[in-house]
Amino acid sequence: MEIWPGKPYPLGASYDGSGTNFALYSSVADKVELCLLDDELNETRVELREVDAAVWHAYIPNIAPGQRYGYRVYGPYEPENGHRCDPTKLLLDPYAKAISGQAGPDESLYSYSFSDPSQLNQLDSLPHTMHAVVVNPYFDWGHDRPPAHKYHESVIYEAHVRGLTQTNPNLPEELRGTYAGIAHPSTIEYLKKLGITAIELMPCHQFVNDDHLIEKGLSNYWGYNTIGFFAPQNTYAANKTPGSEVAEFKSMVKALHDADIEVIMDVVYNHTAEGNHLGPTISFRGIDNASYYRLVDQDKAHYFDTTGTGNSLLMRSPAVLQLIMDSLRYWAAEMHVDGFRFDLASTLARQFHEVDKLSAFFDLIHQDPIVSQVKLIAEPWDIGDGGYQVGGFPPLWTEWNGKYRDTVRDFWRGEFSTLPEFASRFTGSSDLYQSSGRLPVASINFVTAHDGFTMRDLVSFNEKHNEANLEGNADGESHNRSWNCGAEGKTEDRDIIELRNQQQRNFLVTLMLSQGVPMLLHGDEYGRSQNGNNNVYCQDNELSWMNWDWNEDQAEMFKFTCKVIALRRSHPVFRRRRFFKGASARGGESEWREIEWFTPAGQHMTENEWRQDYARALTIFLNGHAISEPDDYGRPIDDANFLVMINAAAEPVLFTLPDRSTSDEWVTVINTVNPDDVSVHAEGATIELPPHSTFVLKELTSPLQTVAE
Repeated sequence: MEIWPGKPYPLGASYDGSGTNFALYSSVADKVELCLLDDELNETRVELREVDAAVWHAYIPNIAPGQRYGYRVYGPYEPENGHRCDPTKLLLDPYAKAISGQAGPDESLYSYSFSDPSQLNQLDSLPHTMHAVVVNPYFDWGHDRPPAHKYHESVIYEAHVRGLTQTNPNLPEELRGTYAGIAHPSTIEYLKKLGITAIELMPCHQFVNDDHLIEKGLSNYWGYNTIGFFAPQNTYAANKTPGSEVAEFKSMVKALHDADIEVIMDVVYNHTAEGNHLGPTISFRGIDNASYYRLVDQDKAHYFDTTGTGNSLLMRSPAVLQLIMDSLRYWAAEMHVDGFRFDLASTLARQFHEVDKLSAFFDLIHQDPIVSQVKLIAEPWDIGDGGYQVGGFPPLWTEWNGKYRDTVRDFWRGEFSTLPEFASRFTGSSDLYQSSGRLPVASINFVTAHDGFTMRDLVSFNEKHNEANLEGNADGESHNRSWNCGAEGKTEDRDIIELRNQQQRNFLVTLMLSQGVPMLLHGDEYGRSQNGNNNVYCQDNELSWMNWDWNEDQAEMFKFTCKVIALRRSHPVFRRRRFFKGASARGGESEWREIEWFTPAGQHMTENEWRQDYARALTIFLNGHAISEPDDYGRPIDDANFLVMINAAAEPVLFTLPDRSTSDEWVTVINTVNPDDVSVHAEGATIELPPHSTFVLKELTSPLQTVAE
């Protein structure tokens, strides 16, 4: 075998059409062997003799895509000093573009003996671990272009590759649960009909199935257990040929782009699947443990953990920062994804102990000409001290607004003294973002997400029901801010069912008409239930998958969701780029009358009325003729006027329409009690809003508008 010196950059395995360059970073290694594997897993070991700046490298002619490989790293095994090199473990390339197989469960993956943890385990892990695969980087993108939807025009749909497609009867069986299933015309037609602009896919980086879940007959469904930051999850590929998942993922992105839908990836750069000091040695731990992981300063045998998973990546390590930036750049530039949602993003800002928005991680993101231009969404919390950082991320970043979720849930379940904060969240959360120069689109608004109840369960259960997770119902959030509407779980009581449908519609209208960027959880558009389980991380089955066999209520819910999304996308008054001028909540009116607040009696809200702890009802006037911002071409925006009438009380409330129309008439475009309502009301008329309801009225300027709506 010819072996040339090769180059130290780029890291990983790089095929150029004639051969492959291999490069691996390890500052602690004494020797590194590249292990080339054949189909029977026989290995050919090649010692890497070239080392530049702690990067071990070689170029081997005629090594082609599909070649499986791994590394054996020789060096100190001194856990007390933070070093865990173990050449009996075949190690996964941190920069592997594709990964073959799965890991464990097997004792050979661990560097200690199960019978006596003080003794080293010399079992070879090669037959039981994952293997890196050389990939073909060439792909015909054709005329692919990023849809580049502006944040304020975006509607994000959080989905799971398997959950969205696994039971879809319109898909061929071999495509269900795969990237190809999402790329299928049936799936894309559904997403287009719904009206979303971006699909946010739950983790698609290669992840590891936890041993303790496998032993229980469960699995890591969500995938927040990453081991390969460059490789698409191989179990989501319809084509099972090693390495083919890369082209399949690219084909999915290309198909979604053709449909004008962006692809956002949920990424987990805060920890890896190797866990704590008792975890397996799969990759980073055996390559350079102290460079990749944050260790306890006074006890380097243990890991500093702010993620709850056993370890945290060392965010002040140049190797870690380079890994993350190289990964982000690869997915944006080579895989054409349009943005990233960062799991437990507060951990990424912990360069030392505190969450620091001036950390090196943010500096690198902001100066990068590629990564800084895609959508960057933070989950702005972790479990460490000071980890809750909603509103605390720097410009360029948007955030999952957990305060929006909590406030909207509390308001619609009837909690006291929630009206003022509800108004603030509805208008873009200026109290969180405006002082730092950010815009309403910094707020990713959501009522439900993968972690927690679905929207249907939010109105059907007061308590979590996670028994299927086999953890004694101790896992998952216990304070869900939910209301079961009168019965726990399934019921045949039609009045309760109607109230639940009504509450779901209230949530959907609030979400889609709030300033900021709405995010919808997959299945909420029709009322998907998880039977009260608010933590389906280990449920890769019908409990968590989409159900495509809808009853009449579900079909009507989908129709309503499409309608309210279309309303948002048709009217810029609901998706402003800037905050309202001047105070917009607690009695203040915007300087240009862009928004006004009225009591049900049609009078301007007073400070005293905002303070009433029992206040549950109000009218919001949105002035479409006074939007103080130009369109993309510098032209003034002129939209219709709207009244949003809200009654979250348990009794009916009589509303009087305020004097705000230039045409003296309003047409009903949304009614969460009767979705078919298109009635017309004169200015000054009274309307009785039933309990727990929302009406949206549009200024009627032409008789034809009634038909159009």
